[in-house]
Amino acid sequence: MSAISGGKTYHHGDLRNALICAAVDLATEGGPEAVVLREAARRVGVSPTAAYRHFEGRGELLAAVREHARRALADSMERAAVRAPGADDPALAAEARLAALCRGYVAFAVDQPGLYRSAFSTPRTASAAGSGELGAETGQDCPEVRAFTLLGGALDALAATARPPRPPRPAAEAAAWSAVHGLSLLLLEGPLRRLPAQRRADVVESTLAMVVSGTRAQ
Repeated sequence: MSAISGGKTYHHGDLRNALICAAVDLATEGGPEAVVLREAARRVGVSPTAAYRHFEGRGELLAAVREHARRALADSMERAAVRAPGADDPALAAEARLAALCRGYVAFAVDQPGLYRSAFSTPRTASAAGSGELGAETGQDCPEVRAFTLLGGALDALAATARPPRPPRPAAEAAAWSAVHGLSLLLLEGPLRRLPAQRRADVVESTLAMVVSGTRAQ
């Protein structure tokens, strides 16, 4: 069951999900560092002992928050793609979709910095060890890395519009992801965080144009 955050009233018929909801709120407010099992239990209104029946510790709870955050990131990308203007030319349509997906990625980071940082946190538990590694997840239909597979699909579509059609360059998804992830971090925690809104928008669009044109040129 997916956590649905945003409310402050929890139904204890599903305590595990209630704790995840509370933890998502904590991450939204303060990032992964704010996710503490005892605090989630306090917000839900149960004892820490009750919470520990569902999670071995903070690491497991943070892993659940990370899963929620990654789904939310991919949802933001898909919403941006739906809003992108259509085009009769398949090549232009493919470029617009790739740019829109990247735009939705950056928008999520800027609008939800706590969840964005949580999406890439590393839970310190034995059960979570290795579960966040990209190589282990992308070989399966794993919703937690939907952001990566969305970029991969857009890059495949863009490559297919080339004349003659060509396969996408190996690791193109990682290159595109690196660009938008790096930009997101610069906007959140680096010197670009001080940019005024219009200048920030210009930087985002310039970066997305570079991603698209660089992909097209490969």
